[in-house]
Amino acid sequence: MTAIDELLSRNAEFGNAVPGDRSTPQPSLHIAILTCMDARIRVFEIFGLLQGESHVLRNAGGVVTDDMIRSLALSQRKLGTREVLIVQHTDCGLNLVTEDGFKDELEDATGLRPPWAVEAFRDVNDSVRQSVERVRRSPFVPHTDLVRGFVYDVHTGKLTEAT
Repeated sequence: MTAIDELLSRNAEFGNAVPGDRSTPQPSLHIAILTCMDARIRVFEIFGLLQGESHVLRNAGGVVTDDMIRSLALSQRKLGTREVLIVQHTDCGLNLVTEDGFKDELEDATGLRPPWAVEAFRDVNDSVRQSVERVRRSPFVPHTDLVRGFVYDVHTGKLTEAT
């Protein structure tokens, strides 16, 4: 059985058992959470979220990219969110690569150099602060007074605000 088949089986068994409000695309807590795609970050469990309470945006590193700004602009301007919570984490895979090193690897493998930034970083606190500033400075995101960033410790579960 493939992983997709396994997930489809789980959905057939549990798909409608998730508590929460499914009546509207507008999150009831009026918040968007941006975090890393790392499978150890279980956003709904970490924050005790119910379905329908928050938008959850994910990418490699949980960094604010142009596509995340696009999603946040839609989230705020069309779906009523007013707060942004950015959560990056310890032991992140983006600590294992460098911007040029990964681009060189992709170019060697494909013959094409990617036009996008990898967003590799060495210090997760600095990366969180940079992502917070990117949201705050974006002209497309209207509500920037309640943007906060945190580092999640994947080993202890502790959240620490990056200041």
